[in-house]
Amino acid sequence: MKIKNEPYYKAIGAEIEVFEHVYKNRLPLLLKGPTGTGKSRFIEYMAFKLDKPIITVACHEETSATDLIGRYILKGTETHWQDGPLTKAVREGAIIYLDEIAEARPDIIVAIHSLTDYRRVLFIDKLGEEIQAHPDFLLVASYNPGYQKGFKELKPSTRQRFVSMSFDHPKPTVEQEILQKETNINPKDAKSLVKIGEKIRNLTELGLTETVSTRLLVDAAKLIESGLPKRLATHVAIVEPLTDEPEILQALRDLTEMMI
Repeated sequence: MKIKNEPYYKAIGAEIEVFEHVYKNRLPLLLKGPTGTGKSRFIEYMAFKLDKPIITVACHEETSATDLIGRYILKGTETHWQDGPLTKAVREGAIIYLDEIAEARPDIIVAIHSLTDYRRVLFIDKLGEEIQAHPDFLLVASYNPGYQKGFKELKPSTRQRFVSMSFDHPKPTVEQEILQKETNINPKDAKSLVKIGEKIRNLTELGLTETVSTRLLVDAAKLIESGLPKRLATHVAIVEPLTDEPEILQALRDLTEMMI
């Protein structure tokens, strides 16, 4: 599908220029970085900017090559082939975005190998067919290198098939600007939320699997702007999503209530 309305995206480096050249050369692209740092928004923004259709697949531990490539389905008494999202993108010349590709089954990596080099072809074993990628086709994937380190990593041989860009939490001034632009929250409250995010990100001793993303701060800002009390908004939008441990929850709640 094509993105109809321009998504808001605040560039924090040369990522727009890099993407334009990646697309010009039809090179596969890998976005690396923590959850909620703008990877998906960036791809949507670039698809809009280039006026190209985009198909997004949220990968998880059950996502297989069959889910991406396609399968035979039964219609009445007959079986028909149904293209998966990857095959559809290859045929039609869309941008395919495989979000959190490291979460998917290993057979997905095997399936995309021939699309990540000079061949740009997709093999469909079940059809005995080899599809040459449409000239406008682009493969983009993302993953979080720090998540469950050692278990959800991409092999070096796979990473080297992609041009790669790292995403991280934006600088405080940029993050505050994002909150204000996304939610219309006042500058004072936006600054307080950004400080909360910074503080929690530096609390490495809590052993959080994931830390505060810009996305969580935006959610809190939206709740505050719509009239929810500030402390309650920060608790449900920032603290609760980070952990289920009662002691850590209380520590984070105490911290945020002092800062908002």
